[in-house]
Parts: sequence; C-alpha cells; structure tokens
Amino acid sequence: MEKQKRQKNTRVVEKTVMVADIGKMPPQARELEEAVLGALMLEKDAFSIVSDILTTESFYEDTHQAIFGAIHNLAMQQKPVDVLTVVEELKRRGELEQVGGAVYVAELTDKVASAAHIEYHSRIISQKYLARQLITFSSDVVNQAFDDMVDIDDLMQETESRLFEISQRNVKKDVIQINPVIKEALANLEIAANREDGLSGLPSGFKKLDEFTSGWQKSDLVIIAARPAMGKTALVLSMAKNMAVNYKLPIGVFSLEMSNVQLVNRLIVNVCQIEGEKIKSGRLDDHEWERLDSKIKELYDAPIYVDDTPSLSIFELRTKARRLVREHGVQMLVIDYLQLMNASGMNYGSREQEVSMISRSLKGLAKELNIPIIALSQLNRGVESRQGEGKRPQLSDLRESGAIEQDADIVCFIHRPEYYKITEDEHGSTAGLAEIVISKHRNGPTGIVRMRFENEFALFKDEEPQYAEFTSSMNRRSAPPHESYPVEAEAKFPRSNENPF
Repeated sequence: MEKQKRQKNTRVVEKTVMVADIGKMPPQARELEEAVLGALMLEKDAFSIVSDILTTESFYEDTHQAIFGAIHNLAMQQKPVDVLTVVEELKRRGELEQVGGAVYVAELTDKVASAAHIEYHSRIISQKYLARQLITFSSDVVNQAFDDMVDIDDLMQETESRLFEISQRNVKKDVIQINPVIKEALANLEIAANREDGLSGLPSGFKKLDEFTSGWQKSDLVIIAARPAMGKTALVLSMAKNMAVNYKLPIGVFSLEMSNVQLVNRLIVNVCQIEGEKIKSGRLDDHEWERLDSKIKELYDAPIYVDDTPSLSIFELRTKARRLVREHGVQMLVIDYLQLMNASGMNYGSREQEVSMISRSLKGLAKELNIPIIALSQLNRGVESRQGEGKRPQLSDLRESGAIEQDADIVCFIHRPEYYKITEDEHGSTAGLAEIVISKHRNGPTGIVRMRFENEFALFKDEEPQYAEFTSSMNRRSAPPHESYPVEAEAKFPRSNENPF
C-alpha cells in the first residue's frame, strides 16, 4: 500500500538525453551570419568581398538565405544595397513576412560595428556550410552501405565522384599579384638558359621533337592520337624508356589496354631490340639471349611505375596520380588511352559529354599536380576514306569529342605513309618513316617531325638527318607547304626569337 502511494505521488521528470547521432546540432554560426548580413547592408563595397566566398546555401537559417538572396539580386543589378532597398526587394519577392518583417532586417545592422572583418567571418560561414555538406554526404553513404541491394563498387565510384564535386565547388584559388609569377618565369628562363640542351621542360629523348616543344612543359595536357596500329603505345613507351633510363625521370604509366606484363614485354622488345614474337614464345637464339642479359639491366631500377587497372575512372586516376607524385616524385603521367577511361558516378546524356568531362579533368589534374600528362587518343575512321596526302590526320579526326582539341595544350598525330601503301614522298622512300604531326601547340610552333619507326621492335628513334616542317603562327619562320629543310640548314634560315615562349 505504501509502495503504491509512493509511486502515485512520484513526479516523473523528463530529462533530455544527448545521444551521439541525435543530440548534435549541425555546424552553424548564427551570430556570424547576422553580422555578415548586417555588414553587407552597411558597407557599400562589402558584397564584392564575399561574392566568391558565399552563396545563398552557405547560410544555415532559411531567413538568412532569403535576405542574402535579396542582397545578391540587388548587387547583380548594380543597385544600392542598404536596409531600405533590401526590405523593398524582399517585399517584391513576397518574402518580407517570412524573414520577420522590416524590423528584423533593420536589427541586423545593429549586430555589427563595422565591416572590417567581413571576409574572415564569411570564410567561417563557408566552412560551416562545407561541414554540413560533408555530414549530409556521409549520412547518405552510410544509409546506402547498409542497403544490401546497392553494389559496393558502384557506391565507391559514386562516393568518390560526389566528394570530388564538393571539393571542386568549395575550393577556390586566390588571385595573386603578378610579381611572384614574373620571378618564377625568369627563374625558369634562367634554368633553361643554363641547360646544354636549352630545354625548359622534360626531355622526351627525341631531339627534333624536343626542339618543337622545348621539352614537355609542366601542367600541359598532351594528346597523341592515331588510328589503330600506327604505334601510339610504341611511341610513348620509347619516350618513357628514354626519360626514365637516360634521364632518370620518374614516369607513371596507366595502361587501360594492356596488362602490366604485356607492357613490360613491350619495353623489353624496345630496349633489347628482340622481336616481340620471340619474347612471347621464348624461342631466342644464343646471341639474342646474350643481348637480353646485357640490355635488360637498363630496365632494372628504372623509375617507371605501371598501373593496368581496366576501365579506369577519372576519380581513381586522380587518387593514384596524387599518390605517385607524393610518394615517388613522378614527373610525368602517360595514359593509354583516353577513350577507355570513364567518369562513372555521374550521369551523362551522351558518350561525347563523358569524354569532354574526362578531357577537362585531365587538364585540371595536370595543373593541380604541375606535371605534364600525355594521353593517347583514337581517331575517327574518316582518315581511312581520304586519298593520298589526305590521310595525314587532322584535328577534326579526333574521336568522340571536340573538347579534347580544346582542352589540350599540344595535339600530336602519328602518320606512317608506308602503312597506307604510300611508298615515296618529296624526300624519297617512306620505308620505316613515321611523321609526328604537331597540329596544335598552344605555346609554340606547329609542324611535322620525321622519325624512324622499327615495327618489329616497336621502336621510335630520331631520323638522321632530321627534317621538319614549321608551320607556326607563333612568330616563328614558316616554311611553305610541304617544304622541308634539314636541321643543319637552320643556320642559314634562323628562327625568330621574338616569342620568348
């Protein structure tokens, strides 16, 4: 009886329990939001300071989003921004009562003494918004990871894609004054002047090609395109061998078409100059075994890093490339080839849009890592239908997307007249001839570099004497169409030095 009485008289007191996933408030800075909005209505030029830091979604409070939206609209129309104009704009948009009326808008100006710290406050608001985005993103990933119907590989691709989007939206590069850039440019010029080869970039190991490009430049996206069986992979492997073995430059090779073993076999064929069929079958003559033993030592400890992930996504590439640069000091990336990549995790209306995204991302990655990226590309079949000299590739032949041509700093084509049964040209026999046609060069001359191609060894090498056609619009001496001249003749026809780049 006493127990029942005590229970009856006992008053239940509800206590708020802070559970880890329930009791936490989303990251926010209400006071700073009020201060920034007040400063925007007090200071005439304040909006220009925060316009590239804040968006409407950066504000946590719906009320503050509406007020900033009104301020943004006034600023875009180049109208004055103050309490009266903001109130009128909110009234026009039908949002004045929603934000608490004219009184609340006016009270915001009392929350700030001056606009001196508006940029600092805005960056804090932006960071809070980024934290909220990451929380929402993480919650979605957790929920999908618990769903047995979701494919984990697809989820990982989508997760990486969305995280990349968030980082791209919120990371902006500051504008800098030109002086430090001038100093960097002069330092690079001095380094190039002191080098015996006169190159400002990474040497490819091909003398005439390096004369055109001054070496592969940092942050450049280089596209090397050709029809199948023209020797795209052979060219970049010859180049990778030259750079890694002769110049000790760390090179990363992403092969989407061949396995690591196949790629290394191609390198062995290239270096040892033993036919590929013999390497595959193991039927080597005694003198070939001796050559293999002596030459293969060049490849040991060569700083070449290979990855044969099939159907590599641009997001996987970004992650792996950062690691290669950070851990191994890789100075150039080779991708074989661009059309085999994908941008999974995003929806595209067509394959052309997807290739455009991949192309833009490769250029962005080259700038971010500050290294050259060489991507191989396929060409349309239109080349095959043209006759004679018309079979030499053109920019319009690039397959699936015009964005490749737009994003690339250099576009090179490989043309082998012999492949098309063209046995002679103006220089004589085309047997073993390969032309590297530089059709776009953002910072230098365009033209044709003649090289030798030994098909049985998948080997490109310089032609002696070397011939080249210069058809540049970059203040260089231009040769008439189809006119070539040997390197030795350049003393008679010196090229202009007007363009320092």
